Amino acid sequence: MFRIFLVLVLSLFASGCMALQDKEIIVGAERTSLYLDELKDKNVGLVVNNTSIAEGEHLVDFLLKQQVAVTKIFAPEHGFRGDVSAGGEVEDGLDKSTGLPVFSLYGTNKKPTAEHFDGLDVVVFDIQDVGCRFYTYISTLHYVIEACAENDVPLVVFDRPNPNGDYVAGPIRKKGFESFVSLDPIPIVHGCTIGELAKMINEEGWHEADNKCNLTVIPVQNYNHNMAYSLPVRPSPNLPNDLAVRLYPSLCFFEATSVSVGRGTDFPFQVLGGLKEDLGTFEFTPLSIPGVAINPLNKDKKCYGVDLRTLENTPKFTLKYFLNFYNKYEDETEFLTRERWLNLLAGTDSMIKQIREGKSEAEILESWQPELEEFKQMRKKYLLYPDFE
Repeated sequence: MFRIFLVLVLSLFASGCMALQDKEIIVGAERTSLYLDELKDKNVGLVVNNTSIAEGEHLVDFLLKQQVAVTKIFAPEHGFRGDVSAGGEVEDGLDKSTGLPVFSLYGTNKKPTAEHFDGLDVVVFDIQDVGCRFYTYISTLHYVIEACAENDVPLVVFDRPNPNGDYVAGPIRKKGFESFVSLDPIPIVHGCTIGELAKMINEEGWHEADNKCNLTVIPVQNYNHNMAYSLPVRPSPNLPNDLAVRLYPSLCFFEATSVSVGRGTDFPFQVLGGLKEDLGTFEFTPLSIPGVAINPLNKDKKCYGVDLRTLENTPKFTLKYFLNFYNKYEDETEFLTRERWLNLLAGTDSMIKQIREGKSEAEILESWQPELEEFKQMRKKYLLYPDFE
């Protein structure tokens, strides 16, 4: 009897998740009934970029039309309009459209200062994440949470779906490997929305403020973690489509190597290629593209490798591409050109040690499972939507 009841419950839950997929997703920014009253008559600072869209227009313009007193804009990596190349300097300035001051959170200063908070009553964070630890927008989120806590300014996070939110994978960041691409002790694919992750960072005490942030998350409507989600706006210059977003967790390790991921082409994070002719039959030549890839790896040189644009199944995190290329080089130093950067991306030096020992992908993945299971249990406390398990 109990088994019949359990099967019935699981069946109803699954059908409910399927029903959700038939309904239009409404992102947090568009659920005005949940937050407008709280923002009215307050001076508001926005942490936003080109993905901060509500009902077809930028959140800055959207809120100004709602008579919200937006007074300051904070810009992450790639800038307020998302047109700065990876690693490029994001400068303070004025928004040409509204005349509002824009303050950079990428460069020498990655965290809002006490001066930035002068005159602000509340901060709103609304940036599309892609669900990977080394995607720097979640590091910006971490520092914004910390700064809001330190300055006693409430933070409202407008949540958005995670296009890699249907699973959890990869090594968890270890102590000693903290960086702007690995601030928090989470796996590479963390399986959280930006709102769920904000709650986790705040409640787990990962930021350095003495107090917790006064945090409110405006949730997405009609979303669950089993859903495939196609991003309506390119989240950053080198993630142009759904395939690139799904391959990003697996291919980002190549950023520490001599093998190009396609920066400087029309298909970044969808191809792999190096200068050795025996790396593959697919050929491409990275070029300088203003606002996207100013000086890409192997610029103006023919690369040989593989084209991943013909993949039939939706990709998930894998080490097979990295291991395949690693094994094509007799001299590791010709392939792995920035070992420290690889370890920061991985959040640990154990991965490269295992690769050098000749461990298979299955063996390496299995070694991460105990910590991943602990993370999954902790993660459940912060979920706002039906999970994939």
